[in-house]
Amino acid sequence: METVFHSLLILLSFVAISHTQPILAGSFPISPNFAAVFNFGDSNSDTGELTSGLGFRLPPPNGQSFVFKPPSSGRFCDGRLIVDFLMEAIGRPYLRPYLDSVSTQSYLRGCNFAAGGSTIQKANAASFSPFSFAVQVAQFVTFKFKVLQLIQQDKTLQNLPSEDHFKNGLYMFDIGQNDIAGAIYGKTVDQAAAVIPTIINTFKDGINRLYWEGGARNFWIHNTGPIGCLAQMVSIFGKEKSKVDEFGCVIGHNEAAKLFNLQLQGLVRNFTQQYRDANFTYVDIFSIKSDLIQNYSKYGFDQYIMVCCGTGGPPLNYNDQINCGSTGTSNGTKVTANACTDSSKYVNWDGIHYNEAANRFVSQKILSGKYSQTLSS
Repeated sequence: METVFHSLLILLSFVAISHTQPILAGSFPISPNFAAVFNFGDSNSDTGELTSGLGFRLPPPNGQSFVFKPPSSGRFCDGRLIVDFLMEAIGRPYLRPYLDSVSTQSYLRGCNFAAGGSTIQKANAASFSPFSFAVQVAQFVTFKFKVLQLIQQDKTLQNLPSEDHFKNGLYMFDIGQNDIAGAIYGKTVDQAAAVIPTIINTFKDGINRLYWEGGARNFWIHNTGPIGCLAQMVSIFGKEKSKVDEFGCVIGHNEAAKLFNLQLQGLVRNFTQQYRDANFTYVDIFSIKSDLIQNYSKYGFDQYIMVCCGTGGPPLNYNDQINCGSTGTSNGTKVTANACTDSSKYVNWDGIHYNEAANRFVSQKILSGKYSQTLSS
């Protein structure tokens, strides 16, 4: 196993080096040409699905940096997410969550099924979110069926996507971070690596269903970022110097993320051979975020691991028992996880999620086309 893992690390080193350079500028860029956008994922792109589904609101200072219309209290961020900036770039409205029952927004230009805490693998009793990838795909299939049924009954409806919107829509995916975090929790990289093929196969099943039952043809797939650089991971697994790299990131977690990304990219390549009438774009989020972390000061940030909305002070300002905007007890003292003075100077918002300024940076890199690779048959 050690020999196999060593070989994988050599291959991953090559991949990592190549991904720091401009890859293939996508011939399938994100653009206004897509009739609608349908998004699947976790909290990195959740615009209010989890809060709507479980019936709660994220307290201030979440959402303090941007006023959404209609109001939003469901983004794990101080403002806009990467998906929000991408929608702005192509002139589309912010995506309405599938389970958002009260809103002035329509679903004409798309729908968001991403939910915070979601995994590719099936949720269990201990899962933070019950909305796994398979559930999100099932929600979409049901959504499409009901929408087309309504339109057939009343062709004057103007606030729902048509068959053309579904056929020519863009299907976006940003999920896997929670699977990798769970796979390596308390385990070695080798042990986590053994689980990754199962995760990839489950993702494959979801894509297959979207192609055959959902009619999806344009797939936009984000890989997962360097989760070892999140304050949550550093606080738990980065206490020993031998476990972290020169930037203070947990080495094992980032290696596991690379292994996942390598297999995800391989899956996307296989899809291009299997579905010759479909388009697949693979977006290297890992390289974009790694560049931001390694060159944070160059890009105008003061902190890249220490969180803005937290408690405890340097070096992490993070307590995994007291979420952003919440009050709890630490060392016998009642404390509240408040926001920093200027969130735009921090990469990390709450220990797990990026803030609006960092999300803007990532989206700009995505839109440059240098980190996206269109794979076609």
